[in-house]
Amino acid sequence: MVEQPIRPASRHAVPARATGTYVICAVLLLAPFVALLWVSSYAKVSPRLFGFPFFYWYQLMWVLISAVCTYVSYVLVRRVEPRRERLEDRPGGPR
Repeated sequence: MVEQPIRPASRHAVPARATGTYVICAVLLLAPFVALLWVSSYAKVSPRLFGFPFFYWYQLMWVLISAVCTYVSYVLVRRVEPRRERLEDRPGGPR
């Protein structure tokens, strides 16, 4: 049997402590899908907001909430992942 050499961990490997952060990000990104796919929960006219039926303003509200959730997830992932090499810093990269 030939033994495979042990490779050093990639410098881009995510540390084990990041698992909790990824779970939080997954929940933040899945919440808008669950809220909007459950149509029977918001398929009604009242309450109205500025004359708009609930059906419309509820979906518009989730557009804003989705943007906030996506931004928060982005910030959390950027904190746990190590900095990626910039193209200019690579050997043979643009000058």
